Amino acid sequence: MSTEEMAYLMVGREMDFNLNKAKSNFGDVVLDVQGLYVQNENKFNAVKNVSFQVRRGEIFAVAGVSGNGQTELAHAIAGLMMPSSGTIRLKGEDITDEPIRKRTEAGVSYIPEDRQKYGLVLDYKLQENLAIKTYHTEPFSKRGLLRQEGFRAYAEKLIEEYDIRSGQGSGTLTRSMSGGNQQKTIVAREISLDSDLMIFMQPTRGLDIGAIDNIHRNILRERGNGRAVLLISLELDEVMLLADTIGVIYNGELLKIANAQSFTEYELGKYMMGVTE
Repeated sequence: MSTEEMAYLMVGREMDFNLNKAKSNFGDVVLDVQGLYVQNENKFNAVKNVSFQVRRGEIFAVAGVSGNGQTELAHAIAGLMMPSSGTIRLKGEDITDEPIRKRTEAGVSYIPEDRQKYGLVLDYKLQENLAIKTYHTEPFSKRGLLRQEGFRAYAEKLIEEYDIRSGQGSGTLTRSMSGGNQQKTIVAREISLDSDLMIFMQPTRGLDIGAIDNIHRNILRERGNGRAVLLISLELDEVMLLADTIGVIYNGELLKIANAQSFTEYELGKYMMGVTE
């Protein structure tokens, strides 16, 4: 049985696995991380002296085995954790100590690893989760009062655009939705912010092959739109498929940064296990 046949039986439709990843012309540096140290909840350095840059139109993928500092790195850039030292610059501006809302307004989108813990409020309606980062602005509020029609119209637009399946439309309780549609909700919300930097942390974790393909195409579309994309994934195939540049993380350090085409899966796997020779 071929991969295409198996995918058809799993999702009930024909799958096109050709992503047609076009060559990208990288632009200015959007994210500049220098000398970053981040401590975990046990006060040990989970991220150690990490430095890298992500440019417009570039997918920079961080590859590594789970538990090597990826979560702390993503959280520090998104604002969920504060680094102990080092700098994070967005379009030349220092955002190292800025709160999450300031980072969002400056142009940072974050699709977290744990969609239910960090990405959604499960007991909110779909329309509320889709506007959870922008509810304080028009058309969602005016003169300090929330406008339900603004939430509803915006949600219906994103539901159609991102094919979010929900039993009661924009009024669906988010907890009742499937994992794939919960993930589509987060991706739709974060992409719709039109941020210059988009952080995808384990974006296809636990999803079926149809949802995975959908998210991969969204990532490549944003790359084509000139966004800087930071992809953090444990899946070797995903990293090799999408990345322009790969940084391999081991024990909190970036052991090697290189063009994705210069890596083989074997070489990448060795670096992920800490082998540098």
